[in-house]
Order: sequence, then structure tokens, then C-alpha cells
Amino acid sequence: MPVGTLASVKGVPQDILEELGVQILLGNTYHLYLRPGVEQVRKLGGLHRFMAWPRAILTDSGGFQVFSLNELRKVTEEGVTFRSHLDGSSHFFRSESAMEAQIGLGADIIMAFDECTEYPADRARIQSSMELTLRWAERSKKHFEEHKHEVPWATEVTTQPDATQALFGIVQGGMDHTLRKESAERTIKIGFPGYAIGGLSVGEPRALTREVVESTLEHLPADQPRYLMGVGTPEEIVEYAGLGVDMMDCVLPTRAARHGLLFTSEGKISIKQARYAGDSGPLDPNCGCRVCQRYSRAYLRHLYASNEVLAQILNTVHNLSFYLDTMRAVRHSIKLGEAARFPSVVWSQPKP
Repeated sequence: MPVGTLASVKGVPQDILEELGVQILLGNTYHLYLRPGVEQVRKLGGLHRFMAWPRAILTDSGGFQVFSLNELRKVTEEGVTFRSHLDGSSHFFRSESAMEAQIGLGADIIMAFDECTEYPADRARIQSSMELTLRWAERSKKHFEEHKHEVPWATEVTTQPDATQALFGIVQGGMDHTLRKESAERTIKIGFPGYAIGGLSVGEPRALTREVVESTLEHLPADQPRYLMGVGTPEEIVEYAGLGVDMMDCVLPTRAARHGLLFTSEGKISIKQARYAGDSGPLDPNCGCRVCQRYSRAYLRHLYASNEVLAQILNTVHNLSFYLDTMRAVRHSIKLGEAARFPSVVWSQPKP
């Protein structure tokens, strides 16, 4: 899922996202709550109408963003008090208000409110955080069940007027395998149509991330969506799909693009390097995206060196295309029954 934090994938209009084959976008409740505001989006018909996106949308609960504020937040049993990164104003999020916000935004998939545990953390801290997330999950589901028919969907957006959102639970437990198992089992007992693995990509080594993902997946239903939040590199998403993950999101393809780091079938390319100034070849000769079919490495390097906005746009389109092509190859392998032979993705350091 490409990340469209502010109801926008930076620099890429929605028609191009459709052309690329994006099936679902991710939006951020915390940021949209602050600007333009949930009530404003609701009045305009929800996120689908507001951003002119007819396909699926997933919103996170805002828990990770509040966690990222660090010194600007205070966590209690009732919820989280935090200060806006925009103007310093004080706000309060709890399970119920996180549900109200996401129902008002009108995404197709919404997330239970959780606390993301920092890394490193001792076992007592991890367990306390996990227990709090479980209590918040119960409150999230209760409020959602009582208000789930208040979604501001327009009839043009869905062919099922009676349809509602899907609320996913989030498994926490830090890097402790035993607590991850307990969190998974108790979250399943609460009952959700899909389950997310949260609390990863918070500074831990990637090898440890994989261990936690693999051990957690063992305890999640194989016949319901399993969503790994906040990963990863092209190589990692292929690996995690092979382990049984169904959904992933990551800012890496778009963020890296804005810094001139591009993913190709021949490895990573740092387009800012002077060696590409006279390279008339395509960015990736094996890529069929509109960027690789039209522009040379020399031109892309020139745009980046000149600080042209178009550089960010073209780089982002290519990186998204590469990620989406990778996932299409994964799905094709699954359909052919060749999950053991998932597509190989070259992952190397930027070319010298």
C-alpha cells in the first residue's frame, strides 16, 4: 500500500496511481485529524470523495504518530495527550475518539487504537504496553460496533450501500516472542476481520524484525488478512509475503525517491551521482513504467541536481511502479502455486 499520509501520495496525482495499478492507499488519521480536520472531510463526503479516489483506503489509528512525538505526549489508561507538531496545540486521543475520527474519514479498513512500544524496552514495560493495547482494542471494537453505520460514504463510492468499514486489531508485544503469542491469541479472542503486526521498524535490527514477524504469524489465522505495518525494502516484502503476510505499507519507495534513491532490477541507484550525467540509457532497462520508457538516467540526474520538482515526481512514479510490479510478481507466483520460488529481487548497495 503506497502511503498517502495527508490524503496524497507526495507528487503523484490519483490518475497516475490508478494507471500504476494501486489497489489501496494508506492515509494517516493523526495528520488528517490536525489538518484539514475530520469534520471537514466528513462534510465533503469522506476521504474517497475528498481526494477523488474510488478505490480502497486504509487509515491507521494515529497511535504510531503519537508514539513518534516522544516528548510531546503523555500516555494514561484513558488515552494519550499530545501536542500538535504543527502549532503546539494540545489534543487528546483515546480509543473512542480514534474510532470516531476514522469512521468520520470513511476509510474502508481502519485500525484499533494501540500503543507502539519503543525499542529497546524491558519485559515489564513491553507487557504493560501490550496489556494497555489489548484494553484499548476492546474499547475500540465496542465503539466501532456501536457507530459503524455512520460512515459518510457516497453511493458513487460503493456498490454496496449497506457495507461498512472493517476494523483490524493490532498485535503488539515488542521483541518478546512469548508476549507476541499472547497478544495475538488475546486479540483474536476479541475478534476482528483482520490482524496487523505492529510495533516493528522502530529501530530494531532487521534480522530481529524477521524473527518477530515469523513467530507472530504462526499465531494469526491464515484465512484472514495479515497486515505487517511499516515495512519494507523490496527484498523484505517478497520475503514477508513468502512467510504469509498479505498486506504491507511503507514510506520507503516515496521517501527514497525524494532523496534520489531509486530501486531497479539491477540494484539501487543513487541518481544524484555525477556518473549518470552522461548516461543516455533508461533508469531500468527491464522496467515498463512511464519513466523508464521515456527518460534517460542523464535527464533524471539533471532534474535532481537542478532541484526540479519534476525529479521528485518521476522518481516517485518509478519507485512505486517497481514496488507494485514486485507485488504483482509475488501474486502471480502464488496463483501458479510456486510460492517457494518467489521472484528474486536484487538488493545491493548504491552503485559506486
